[in-house]
Amino acid sequence: MAIVLDEVPLVSMAEQANDPEGFAQKFGQSFRRFGFAMVSDHGVPQELIDRAWAKTKEFFALPEEEKRQYHIPGGGGARGLTPFKTEIAKGATHVDLKEFWHIGRELAKGHRFEAQMAPNIWPHAPEGFKETFLELFQALDDAGDRLLSAIAVYLGLEPHWFDRAVKDGNSVLRLLHYPPVPANAPEVRAGAHEDINLITLLLGAEEAGLELLDKDGRWLPVKPPEGAMVVNVGDMLQRLTNHYLPSTTHRVVNPPVERRGTPRYSMPFFLHPAPDFLIETLPSTITNESPNRYPTPITAHDYLFERLVEIGLIKK
Repeated sequence: MAIVLDEVPLVSMAEQANDPEGFAQKFGQSFRRFGFAMVSDHGVPQELIDRAWAKTKEFFALPEEEKRQYHIPGGGGARGLTPFKTEIAKGATHVDLKEFWHIGRELAKGHRFEAQMAPNIWPHAPEGFKETFLELFQALDDAGDRLLSAIAVYLGLEPHWFDRAVKDGNSVLRLLHYPPVPANAPEVRAGAHEDINLITLLLGAEEAGLELLDKDGRWLPVKPPEGAMVVNVGDMLQRLTNHYLPSTTHRVVNPPVERRGTPRYSMPFFLHPAPDFLIETLPSTITNESPNRYPTPITAHDYLFERLVEIGLIKK
């Protein structure tokens, strides 16, 4: 079926319960065309999201020296704080104008992935930070599982195909703060890049700035209605599907001059497979017209390490 979408559509997850095939087609077609989708009725409670925004703003408003105690040099930004102007997009000349905090999956002591997945760090303030973000992590993890099920259906796989891939996955919830920027700032808030993981679920794209690079070379703004989230394909899913689902380049541009005194916050949830998941091209995506681009499989852990070196979060 031809896809004639001119802009990223809004799809409702409420449809998934009654018409999983129909929802999978709408969501999958948006991924196929743009590498992006906008999703409403995602099931993450608005009260929880509002509480998370409040805690995020409280944390980033703390004095710099207090925040810095939660930075782990050499930790690759896996947990805790990554300070302002640390990350740089692959191939970029300017560092990104942002600081961020990472929360990962809580593992039981002695878990088999303990060596690959660092324990969480929790700040002393604001109060309720840990409880709020563990709850949000779980809610986004659940929503991500449902969206991966739709992708499996769209790809002709059984609905629970991704369950084994993401069980105890190395997913990360990122709390992002883009401070106000000077009118003449040469850098961008987040340089043009692709995500590393399977899919990203993004809260906070209502504030203008997120753009995707369309196939014709134009930058398209992605601005969901209030309460909806933006979801996009990551490089691991692109690799798994032999580029059938594209991991689209995107960026966060500096706002118009009159908005440069306003900070921007967002909360992307990077949904990763388990470290030992083997990223091996799906046979159904290999054809005469599209031969296998990745004949050598790679584990999710090794792939992630390679990419973190590229963006400067891990020094070799």
